[in-house]
Amino acid sequence: MLDNNIYIYLLVASLTLYAIRALPLTFIKGEITNTFIYSFLYYVPYVTLSVMAFPAIITATSNLISGIAAFVVAVIVAYKDGNLFKVALASCIAVYITELLI
Repeated sequence: MLDNNIYIYLLVASLTLYAIRALPLTFIKGEITNTFIYSFLYYVPYVTLSVMAFPAIITATSNLISGIAAFVVAVIVAYKDGNLFKVALASCIAVYITELLI
């Protein structure tokens, strides 16, 4: 029963994603001049990525405290430097040290 429903789920998900992308292009013909709408649409991808990634960051380790430590270190290093490799490396080191101490 579940195998047959998977194709329906995939079809509904793909139609929903297509509608989300195609409908604004269909209805909005000109350039967006409203600053509120423009800034809202500008930040939607960043907020969506943050909402999806935050729980995974906190719960990815074996201990909640090491996940929180990695998140705090990642935010600080990203704010100071912004280099993705350095952020990932610092977060991994923070998890390693926190797991050793716990």
